[in-house]
Amino acid sequence: MLMFYENEAEIAAQRDQDERAGPYWDAWNAYVNALYKSGVVLKGDPLMPPAAATTVRLEGGNRLVQDGPVAATKEQLGGYVVIEVPDLDAALSWAARSPSASHGATEVRPVQHLPTQR
Repeated sequence: MLMFYENEAEIAAQRDQDERAGPYWDAWNAYVNALYKSGVVLKGDPLMPPAAATTVRLEGGNRLVQDGPVAATKEQLGGYVVIEVPDLDAALSWAARSPSASHGATEVRPVQHLPTQR
């Protein structure tokens, strides 16, 4: 799975300024299109901003609901793509091409299959 993290303040500035929004979205569209055209994508979705999150915890058997993400961070998870590639090097190659790799981070993590999914 490729997980795309971006700096929240920088992303807001890029999306809010017309002269920066075009190149920002163009880079993402080109990257996502390349992923899909290569045939490696199994699933992927962009995520709503962290402010749209709701976090649930159980403490003493009681459900506690918090609006927003678990922790305030400078980087936000913006989306993910599950890919099927032959090895870690191929996954790292795709991760390095993502726009978030140059102004945030792209995390590569193997997907663990549940015993019932084998």
